[in-house]
Amino acid sequence: MRWDDLFADLDAQALELERAERAAEVEERARIEVGALALLDRLRPAVGTRLRVHCQAAVDVTGVLCRVGSDWVLIDEGDGREAVVAARSIVTVDGLRRGSAAPSCTGPVESRLGIGHALRGIARDRSVARLYLSDSSIVDGTLDRVGRDFVEATLHSSGEPRRAGDQRQLRLVALVALVALRRDAQ
Repeated sequence: MRWDDLFADLDAQALELERAERAAEVEERARIEVGALALLDRLRPAVGTRLRVHCQAAVDVTGVLCRVGSDWVLIDEGDGREAVVAARSIVTVDGLRRGSAAPSCTGPVESRLGIGHALRGIARDRSVARLYLSDSSIVDGTLDRVGRDFVEATLHSSGEPRRAGDQRQLRLVALVALVALRRDAQ
């Protein structure tokens, strides 16, 4: 009988050691998977969630996350206003729940839709926009053209529509300096 008890005890110890090793391996794999996540992977499952995004240059954007692009997010701020936020300018995000998308789980189309694509849509709509820049300056105007690494805007007062024949100053803005852009939704 003593031998049976001894072997049962050894079997129990071996099973417990195996469970502990398996749990440690699962924890290590989870840490590795989290380490592979990018900020936008973490935001993708939050589409439809109300968030507060604090950006560089003390720009805060609060609203419902509508879309996550390859290097930008679109937030509906309510009252007909929306904001495009450059992902590289995000400092903190409040309002997230647990859960993430798989690392780099963007589809083939979404992976090609950079911030330039979103800005070209705004330029096409001829919307009046307010651009917040990394040096804390603000540019009010209408986007005219969007290049690979720049946007051209015709300057005019905030809330004032661009008028035909109205010759105003043209400002070129490097996309790397863009923190966020706000506009009234069409």
